[in-house]
Amino acid sequence: MSPYVKQHAHAPDGFFEAEAAGLAWLAEATAAGGARVVRVESVAPGRIVLEEIAEARPTAEHMRAFGAALAATHAAGAEAFGAPPAGWAGPTFIGSRPQESTPTESWGAFYAAQRVLPFARIAVGAGSLTTGELEVVERACRAVAGGSFDDGSAPARLHGDLWAGNVLADLDGVVLIDPAAHGGHRETDLAMLQLFGCPHLDAVLAGYEAASRLRAGWRERVPLHQLHPLAVHAAGHGRGYGTALVGAAEAVLRLG
Repeated sequence: MSPYVKQHAHAPDGFFEAEAAGLAWLAEATAAGGARVVRVESVAPGRIVLEEIAEARPTAEHMRAFGAALAATHAAGAEAFGAPPAGWAGPTFIGSRPQESTPTESWGAFYAAQRVLPFARIAVGAGSLTTGELEVVERACRAVAGGSFDDGSAPARLHGDLWAGNVLADLDGVVLIDPAAHGGHRETDLAMLQLFGCPHLDAVLAGYEAASRLRAGWRERVPLHQLHPLAVHAAGHGRGYGTALVGAAEAVLRLG
C-alpha cells in the first residue's frame, strides 16, 4: 500500500512535528497492550507521511478490545497534567488550533486554564458565546480550578482529540490517528468519544471498564470532561456549540 501524505505549505512551525511526537508517545504504550496508533514514516516542516490504513467497518469485538487497550494507554501515564509528549518541547495543537501544554500539579487548574477558558474566550469573539454566557463558563472553571473535581488520579497518557473520526479500523482492529496528546484525566478521552458518537460505544466502555474500573459517578461527570471539546468547537464552528458549552458548564456547577 502507498503511504498517506499530509502536507500544508503554510502549516505553523512545528505543526506536523507535534503530531509525530504525539503518535510516538502514544505508540510507546502499544507494546504494553496500549491502543495501536498509525505509524509515522517520515516528518518534516509542512509534511508528514503516515502508513496507509485499509479501513474496514469496526466490529463490536474490535471496539471492546480497543476499550481495554485505551485503558492501558492511559495507564502508561504522563509526567504531569498538561505535560506534552515526552521529549517534545515545541508547540502543541488540537486540530489546527494551538493550545498550551504546560505541566501543572493540579488537574483542575490545568484543565480550566489551558483547555477550556482560552477557547471559550475565542468563542465570544467568534459570536458563538455571549459575554453573559462566558461568565457561566468562567464560574464553572473557577470551581474546576479550585480543585472540586481533583480526585487524586495520576496523570493519564491521553490521545486528547478522541472523537470517532480519529478512531479508524482495519481488519486487525482499531488504529488511532491525529492526536493532541498530553497528560490529563482519563475520563476526558472517554467523554469526547461520547460527544460526537462512536460505533459500538457501549462495547468500548465495557472493554475499558473490564480492564480498569472507572471511579463512581463518572457518567455524571461527562459534561465536565466535554467542556474542552465544546469550547474548541464553539471557537470555530458556530452558535450551537456555544449553547452546548453553556449547558455543560451549568451541569458542572450543579455537580459542584
